[in-house]
Amino acid sequence: MSLRNKVTLIGYTGKEVEMVNFDNGNVKASVSLATSDHYTNAKGEKVEETQWHNLIAFGKVAEIMEKYVPKGKEIAIEGKLMYRSYDDKDGVKRYITEIRVDEILLLGGK
Repeated sequence: MSLRNKVTLIGYTGKEVEMVNFDNGNVKASVSLATSDHYTNAKGEKVEETQWHNLIAFGKVAEIMEKYVPKGKEIAIEGKLMYRSYDDKDGVKRYITEIRVDEILLLGGK
């Protein structure tokens, strides 16, 4: 993998993995991942900030995600940023940022 477009995240899945089976036999997994950051603001209060990321995976990585990654599972992933757009049913152009997962590490218990 190139260092020019590389993402590494550790977080918790926010939903069950959604699978799509293609006619050519390939599979795609989609899931959301929450990452949290903690800091102290100017008033001295501790603040937790959560970011949500859309993950997609294909092939063997997708199959691993389907089998071993339930909602709330802590995982570490490595992948790359992907951008795409589409026109919704009203003809409005929508933009999506996703992380295409190349490697996954299962963390935590169970």
